[in-house]
Amino acid sequence: MPLAMNREVFITCAVTGSGGSQDRSPHVPRSPKQIADSAIDAAKAGAAIVHCHVRDPETGKPRRDIHLYREVTERIREANVDVVLNLTAGMGGDMVFGSPEAPLPLKEKGTDMGGATNRMEHVRQCLPEICTLDCGTMNFAEADYVMTNTPGMLRAMGGMMTALGVKPEIEAFDTGHLWFAKQLVEEQVLKPDALVQLCMGVPWGAPDDLNTFMAMVNNVPSTWNWSAFSIGRNQMAYAAAAVLAGGNVRVGLEDNLWLDKGVLATNAQLVERAASVVTNLGARILGPEEVRKKLNLTKRAPIAAGA
Repeated sequence: MPLAMNREVFITCAVTGSGGSQDRSPHVPRSPKQIADSAIDAAKAGAAIVHCHVRDPETGKPRRDIHLYREVTERIREANVDVVLNLTAGMGGDMVFGSPEAPLPLKEKGTDMGGATNRMEHVRQCLPEICTLDCGTMNFAEADYVMTNTPGMLRAMGGMMTALGVKPEIEAFDTGHLWFAKQLVEEQVLKPDALVQLCMGVPWGAPDDLNTFMAMVNNVPSTWNWSAFSIGRNQMAYAAAAVLAGGNVRVGLEDNLWLDKGVLATNAQLVERAASVVTNLGARILGPEEVRKKLNLTKRAPIAAGA
């Protein structure tokens, strides 16, 4: 596939994530107010989309409590800056096995398995424009942890997203995830104008070398929209690579804590750096309303509490 540079680019900021980064940088937001404030600052810096997880306000550890998602959503919706909201739906599929000789029972610490309706309840209540759909199961960095998303679970969650009118962002950590995403579209679980995030360099998914990256790009149907990122020091390099290959950009503290060697970043600083990369390549940065039009998104308020 020949390169076709994207001349109109949207930037996503992945604000906090669910990894154990909360004690490695004072800029990683923990409380709903901190997460919302950091998302708003990222939007002011040029991010059209903010991708949000929630954390325990005291410890910073990942949580999926609905009241935390609601507070983040309400604070962002009430802000004086517009931004497209993308909430994770990836939580609730965590399995931590025992030792290689005794894998069962699963370890209680770190294991968090929920049903499709349970994993989607915060999306139903908060009604973001976008939520994520991790389109496969994979060994994920730690020795005995598996990110678990079965075909049946993905069909159920994807169908719920479509019914709610919330656009799934397909998180593809390897080529097989794209293969299954195309199957979901063929089965009409997902709509044909799919949105994909190519997740590069996450152990043990697709490595972030350019040959693998282009294999991922070449497996995205031409009618789909896509973004890409790499974790760590290659984050900004992949901002450039994504634009040159025809895609959009994701940066943020979920994926990388550093602005420069020895300099811890804020989300706004990472967005500003990415915006500079994009504009220096000769592309224009899209705003949130342009992104809604491009991706067929609908901005809505959360449903009333208790509904």
